[in-house]
Amino acid sequence: MNAFDFALDGLAPADNASEDAMETFWAGDLTVLSQHHAAPSGSHSFALAHDRSVTWGIPGDPQLVAIAVIRDLSRSTFTFEASRHATVSFAQNWLIERGCPTERIALGSGHYVKPADDLTVQVEQQIRQSGTRYEVLDTYTSEYDPSETWTLARDSRAAQAPVRVFHEEWDHDAGTYTMREGAFANVGAAHTWLEERSGPLPEPPEYSDHDGAVVRARIARIARARSVGASGTPTAGLHAPRTTPTEPVQRRLM
Repeated sequence: MNAFDFALDGLAPADNASEDAMETFWAGDLTVLSQHHAAPSGSHSFALAHDRSVTWGIPGDPQLVAIAVIRDLSRSTFTFEASRHATVSFAQNWLIERGCPTERIALGSGHYVKPADDLTVQVEQQIRQSGTRYEVLDTYTSEYDPSETWTLARDSRAAQAPVRVFHEEWDHDAGTYTMREGAFANVGAAHTWLEERSGPLPEPPEYSDHDGAVVRARIARIARARSVGASGTPTAGLHAPRTTPTEPVQRRLM
């Protein structure tokens, strides 16, 4: 993993939005987790990075950033887009929607905590391949105990309980993490669960379709396809072991 080089020397932003987006970041704050550069012209670049500066900002802000750069070498200009995310899979989805090949933005095999089970892999694949299915409404990243993130989204395909919570929790001692999807009737119910944690995360109704046969079949296919050393979630930055703060970090609900 290394710092991200935007490779924009001699190029000018094509519009104000690109200039503003680029000035939001300092390359020295970004630790690259995965990147892809189109060959041979290098006209397109995609990167998934951890923004270390966020750890000194507002508690709960997303620490992952997805970046898409398009260079028009004939005009010596570039367009620059960026989006912040709480989890790797949502960041990958954003990059894939902008033309990055799925396999090119996968995380490498080193220095990562791994999925704890096949359901985690299934949920992450679902997010990566979801296109514009999910409208992200809110996120939160906790650096302390519990070490977790959650993404609150609206599922445009859900006939029931369309508000979804994607909850990721890390076990640093085991070097693993879990991702689970919960379903709620509305945003208020989801926020209540996130605030109180009074029971288990409610499973989506479709998990029980045909006695769960569909979900179980998907998990079985994933289990057969997984190989030793499969990539996971980065341990750098937000996934590093934490020291308990002197004061609790308050969960931010928007």
